[in-house]
Amino acid sequence: MNFSFLTPVSEDVLIYRQLLSPQTVGKKLQVHTSEDGVPSLSGGEIALLGVLENRRDASKKNNRLNFDEIRKSFYALFPGSWNTTCVDLGDLEPGETVEDTYFALKETISILLSQKVIPIVLGGSQDLTYANYRAYDAILPMVNIVNVDARFDLGEVSEAITSKSFVGKIILEEPYNLFNYATLGYQTYFNSQEEIDLMKKLYFEAYRLGEVSKDITLVEPVLRDANIVSVDISSVESSILSENQKISPNGFSGKEICAIARYSGISNKVSSFGIFDLNTTGNESQTAMLTAQILWYFIEGVNARIIESDFVDDKTYQKYITLVDDFELIFYKSLKSGRWWIEIPFLSNVNNKLKKHTLLPCAKNDYDMAINNIVPERWYKAHQKNIL
Repeated sequence: MNFSFLTPVSEDVLIYRQLLSPQTVGKKLQVHTSEDGVPSLSGGEIALLGVLENRRDASKKNNRLNFDEIRKSFYALFPGSWNTTCVDLGDLEPGETVEDTYFALKETISILLSQKVIPIVLGGSQDLTYANYRAYDAILPMVNIVNVDARFDLGEVSEAITSKSFVGKIILEEPYNLFNYATLGYQTYFNSQEEIDLMKKLYFEAYRLGEVSKDITLVEPVLRDANIVSVDISSVESSILSENQKISPNGFSGKEICAIARYSGISNKVSSFGIFDLNTTGNESQTAMLTAQILWYFIEGVNARIIESDFVDDKTYQKYITLVDDFELIFYKSLKSGRWWIEIPFLSNVNNKLKKHTLLPCAKNDYDMAINNIVPERWYKAHQKNIL
């Protein structure tokens, strides 16, 4: 495996690690050092990776990034009852061009995914999500992305990719592998009406900050269906971030962003997770500790994953069939976890990449809507994308 793009964890962090309790995360994970090299990977692992690239940051801060404080905060935490091995692969330095960084990140994530290792990316500007997405080109026929962000990040198609326009490039550039894009926590005043209209036209999902904060469980089915989860740290309210990270007084609370991270980890489909727009250059202890706790909750979620059945054995699920207007809606409830799915039938006359019945994660509330003759919005949007 070629990890030549990566630089070791700094000596400052390694010295700090030596002083930690043997029970801490830092003492239990394997670390890329200049002396020992990159830790070996054997699958079933989680790999932390810093990417020090922010030249496409739309806010034009472009500071020299440093994730040492985040690592120290994360290393000092105590793990839960984790059965996965965690490794810290160190950092990916900016390439000569931004495209060089994209290539290096794509190649690194491709290697990790092929080894069944879940990469956790610490960014840099959020346009790095584009490179993360491209790493799936030879791995999955269709990809679902969830963006935890106050903005949709669709941007102007005619302009160069930035941290606020990377989704437009994902949508329009071949190969077309994006099936669904969902934004959690968007704030209307940060998004143009054209972007809002385009989200609706493409049948993408968008959940306002207010509705998610009112009921955080709303995001669980959305994250259960995601392959890539990209978190913009500026989606968090500025009062709990360090001074140079403050963007908006409104946003997710610390508890809410950690709950979202845990839901992401619990999802069996999520195979990469990233926290971006980290403008950390030194001693930003508040942002560092929140980021460390987000990492902790994601890993905690991964360790709480439940392998669901494929709903072949009728002893493992309950099946419900409802008729809404002209649609026959088929729901499945797992007897193991209590989670719900709804079936999206394959349309044989449509040339798409979904060659079978697809089970879409949903909530019990979707079934309750169906028996009251209301088509669930998630099902409708997925069905419409299937026939586009």
